[in-house]
Amino acid sequence: MVGVGRPGAGMVGEEEEEDEVAVPDCFRAYSETEKHWQARRAFLLRHLAADGTPAAARLDQLLALSMVWANHVFLGCSYSRDLLDKVMDMAEGITVEDSPRFTTRDELMRKYQR
Repeated sequence: MVGVGRPGAGMVGEEEEEDEVAVPDCFRAYSETEKHWQARRAFLLRHLAADGTPAAARLDQLLALSMVWANHVFLGCSYSRDLLDKVMDMAEGITVEDSPRFTTRDELMRKYQR
């Protein structure tokens, strides 16, 4: 279950029908699971303009940032520190239950060097 930590918002999936229109399924990647999509959808909802239609250039950037955040959380992808700081700030308050825990190469090396 994915929760959105903003005033007036419940769990993802409990948003008003207007939110369904604000983030159409055409933005969902073919390979995204329902859990992955709902988390990314929460990220997008948080940053869409009040009327749900940001400028086209901003929408492309927002979609890309949402993928960076979701790829980091769900797949363990790494990006530059500045980019990760930006998307993690943007996602503050969005919780993903049972998110995977990834072990880095450095963590593995430390573990086996003892």
